Amino acid sequence: MGFIVESLRVALVLILKGDREVLSAVVTSLEVAIWSIMFAAMIGIPFGAAVALRRFPMRGLVRLLLNSLMAMPTVVVGLLVYGVLSRQGPAGSLGLLFTPKAIVIGQAILAVPVVSNYTLSAIEGADRAILPTARTLGASNLQSTLQLAKEVRFGVIAAVVAGFGRVVSEVGVAMMLGGNIRFYTRTMTTAIALETSKGEFAFGLALGIILMAVSLAVNVVLTAAQGSSRA
Repeated sequence: MGFIVESLRVALVLILKGDREVLSAVVTSLEVAIWSIMFAAMIGIPFGAAVALRRFPMRGLVRLLLNSLMAMPTVVVGLLVYGVLSRQGPAGSLGLLFTPKAIVIGQAILAVPVVSNYTLSAIEGADRAILPTARTLGASNLQSTLQLAKEVRFGVIAAVVAGFGRVVSEVGVAMMLGGNIRFYTRTMTTAIALETSKGEFAFGLALGIILMAVSLAVNVVLTAAQGSSRA
C-alpha cells in the first residue's frame, strides 16, 4: 500500500510542477487526437448522413460493416497503415512513418466508423417528417438539409466526441506508426506502456491520471450532448 501512496504522491508532483516529459506526451496526444477527429469528422459525418438518408443496394451490408469496424483492433489498423507507409509500401516515399502525421492517419481511420455510426443513428432517430415538411413549405433542398442538421446537431456533436474518446486513449496505432519517439511522437498511452515496463510506475501513473481526466471530460461532454439531443 505504501508503494501506491508514494507513487501517487510523486505522480501528483510531476503533474503540478509541469514535468517536461509529461507535458510533451500530453500535448502530443491532444494534438494528434484533435487532428485525427477533424479528418474523421470530415469523412464520417457526410458518409453517415448519406447512409441514413439514401436507399441503395446493399445498404444493410454497409451498416453491418460500419458496426463491425467500430470494434476494429487498433493493431490491425496500425499494421495495414504501417505497410502502406513503410519504405517498401506505396506511400513510403512520403516519409510519413514514425511521425505525428502517421499517427493522425491511423487514428482517423479508427474514428471514421464511430463518427459515421453515431451520425447515422442521430439522423435516423430524428423526425422523418422534417425533410418532406420543409419541402412542402417551399424550402429548397439546401434549406431542408440545414433544418435537418439543426435538429440532429447534438447527435453529431456526440459522434465527434465519441470519436475523440476512441482515439485519445488508444495505444496500438500510436505505438506502431509513431515509434514512441521521445518529445516527438510519444503520446500519453505509449509513454505509460513504456515507462511502466521500465519500472517508472509513478511517471506512468501521472500520465494515467491526466488521461483519465481527459476521458472523464470527454464522457461528460458526450452525456450532455446525448441528453440535449433527447430534449
